[in-house]
Amino acid sequence: MPGTVEGGLKAAAANKAKDPDFYRRIGAIGGRNGRSGGFASDRELARVAGAKGGKRSRRGYELVRETPTTLVYRRLDTQKEETVRKHSI
Repeated sequence: MPGTVEGGLKAAAANKAKDPDFYRRIGAIGGRNGRSGGFASDRELARVAGAKGGKRSRRGYELVRETPTTLVYRRLDTQKEETVRKHSI
């Protein structure tokens, strides 16, 4: 069953049966092949990237109030309030 969840679970079980450390071993190989170091090597880069993402994710809105079924936001540029139903988020 290639390409299905069930097939993936069967493959994972077979890999673990053949070699209990299979995923640990291939994960270690991937870690050794990494060259950038990621955010762990540069805290300032992580801070700047997080600030950029946080700013963009808000898109100029602030939460005014929340009810059990809706969220009410205010646009920061026009001060106009917008209501959003929670299940559509």
